Amino acid sequence: MYAGANETAITEGKRATPRAAEPPGIPPLTMRTISSGPVSSRVYSLDGPPDSRGPVFVLLHGIGASHRYYRRLQNVLANHGDVHAVDLPGFGATATPEQQMPVPGYADIIAGVLDTMGTGPVVAVGHSMGTQFVTELVLQRPDLVSHVVLLGPVVNPERRTVFKQAMALGLNSLRESPQGNAIVFSDYIRSGLRWYLTELRVMMSYPLEDRLSHVTRPVLIIRGSRDPIAPRPWCQQLASLPADGRFLEIAGQPHMVQHGAPDRTAAGILALTGNQNTYPAPAAAH
Repeated sequence: MYAGANETAITEGKRATPRAAEPPGIPPLTMRTISSGPVSSRVYSLDGPPDSRGPVFVLLHGIGASHRYYRRLQNVLANHGDVHAVDLPGFGATATPEQQMPVPGYADIIAGVLDTMGTGPVVAVGHSMGTQFVTELVLQRPDLVSHVVLLGPVVNPERRTVFKQAMALGLNSLRESPQGNAIVFSDYIRSGLRWYLTELRVMMSYPLEDRLSHVTRPVLIIRGSRDPIAPRPWCQQLASLPADGRFLEIAGQPHMVQHGAPDRTAAGILALTGNQNTYPAPAAAH
């Protein structure tokens, strides 16, 4: 367990951005800071409909990223339930930890955040390295997770070198929208090269395929059809590992599928949770 993970404190009720900074008709996020011993996370929340009995969604970013590339998906999911996007220590506007954080350490931090917020079981959504955080969370604390959604999971064993991942990331950047690239690369700069490289070693060594086989909650793997980082055979293999695993491919999308196709991504998530009858076409389910 990461040192101090059980000691939590919370600062609530701050608006993440001024109303004027939000597009017309888009409700502003509220932000709270939750400290876990020596490190802190920030939670950016959007309330669901009044008296909603829908699921609670928790969105976990990948390496170097933040809640910002989840904003579109968060808006869609908030039509069905409360949505919390978490900036983990060292990412977004949070302070950088003094020591390397292993994936189980991130899972400890996330569990502490959810316990502090009193969310109950959540639909845990992770993107890229965030898929590792979600997987470890559900294994450590299955009581906190009802459904698992992995977007663009990493790292494919056939490409488990820094060089191959860098090449795939470069190719993917040519396929993302200018706005998507602006969001993620500005987040990379804010996170800093030292912390990115520190945690890159953690990401590269996590055996997602081994850990996922022990997950007992329903799992949905989603990839974009143009994602060079999470290839189709790898994602299909992952979907075959848990007892209840499913695969969805969203046409025309690169790695940041939740940014480029938030409606279709949300439809897949809602189908998993029983809030919708079918997956959006095209889809392939295991």
